[in-house]
Amino acid sequence: MRARAELVADRGPAGELRLPVQRSQAPLVLRRTADAVYLVSGAAGPLGGDQLELRIEVRARARLRLRTVAAAVALPGRSGPESRLTVTATVGPGARLEYLPEPTVVADGARHRTEVAVELAEDATLLLRDEVLLGRHGERGGRCRTRLRVNLAGRPLLRHELDIDGADPAAGGPAVLAGHRAAGTLLTVEPEVADGADGVWGAGGAADPWVAVMPLAGPGVLVTALAHDTRTLRQRLTPGGRQRQLTA
Repeated sequence: MRARAELVADRGPAGELRLPVQRSQAPLVLRRTADAVYLVSGAAGPLGGDQLELRIEVRARARLRLRTVAAAVALPGRSGPESRLTVTATVGPGARLEYLPEPTVVADGARHRTEVAVELAEDATLLLRDEVLLGRHGERGGRCRTRLRVNLAGRPLLRHELDIDGADPAAGGPAVLAGHRAAGTLLTVEPEVADGADGVWGAGGAADPWVAVMPLAGPGVLVTALAHDTRTLRQRLTPGGRQRQLTA
């Protein structure tokens, strides 16, 4: 299956959010609510071989929060190729994007790839979360590769990639998952948060050995965490001083 969705966010004259473009194609279905725009899955999956694409544009001074209503379960397909979700976003001057999807659960035998690319204007801000869980209950889980590429004012800000496989002992070893099933990242590109990262998460994540807080060479902070379940993972990624903004 091939599907594409597109969302353009604009700022109205009173500061309200306008969506001049909101195109959906099952299983990528966009629905607006009072607090956010939600991505609703219109079919099971993604299944092996599915190619899904989401394009986002946040125009100057607009603010967009994009979420999903539930976790996505990547399932194996009959033909064997990997499924892929590609997210491409541009965030204009003074604009803000919050992309906060629920976790991706990678079932046994599945092979899934997520690629996210974001282009930020000089004074744009970004809050982006990505979480992966290997397997449903009683499963080891399949293979998942995630790649995140963020540019700020045309210059590279972050290149981050994770490759995990529930059937690969090396991936479950101390160099990658260290026996955990869930892995996640939270990227914040915002000068105020970058300046106070140690106070928000604790100095370098020292309070929790499974959390790493990494200031970027720019107004950004990347937080990575490991956990045995998605609830604990979300808690480890959530900065205490911004709990209300990021609660699931």
